[in-house]
Amino acid sequence: MSIIICPGIHEPALTEKFISGGLEIFSQSKEEKAVNILKVPNDGFSALSGFHVLQVLNNRLGDRPKSPVIFISFSAGVVGAIAAAYSWQMLGGDIKAFIAIDGWGVPLWGSFPIHRMSHDYDTHWSSKILGSGQDNFYADPPVEHLSMWRSPQTTQGRWVDSYDEVSPPKSRLTAAEFLQMLLNRYQ
Repeated sequence: MSIIICPGIHEPALTEKFISGGLEIFSQSKEEKAVNILKVPNDGFSALSGFHVLQVLNNRLGDRPKSPVIFISFSAGVVGAIAAAYSWQMLGGDIKAFIAIDGWGVPLWGSFPIHRMSHDYDTHWSSKILGSGQDNFYADPPVEHLSMWRSPQTTQGRWVDSYDEVSPPKSRLTAAEFLQMLLNRYQ
């Protein structure tokens, strides 16, 4: 299994903080199952390029296209990541899940599970009209946009079922705990 990290347009140090705050527990707790974390370099606007992300996947996983992958993307990186996920799947790749963190304004549909995480309720609500999966997350109280990526372990929020917005949120947890739950589900 590979986790493909597609950052947005920001300083690379934030991605390292995301990995240590949101994925470190997962990679340590699953020692018996090999988990490969692949970071797509964010060279400015290349985050918007599905072709760039697909090139990275081909370079690192080209000999294993059927190896299962989970995409985790942030902000502008959601644009390139969703295009690459469609292409990777068309090439025979196995997409276990696609997780978009603050991918506001990016249409997300696919034949693989999709989850959105948002820095506030308004972003959650306005993004779901462009596609979202069943289990999603929004920060409550709201946090600034980069906080979701910089420190998911301290971002409090709510797990919601977007197919059932009438019912109250399922649970209160951190963004990192929500990610852990999803990663464990698809492991």
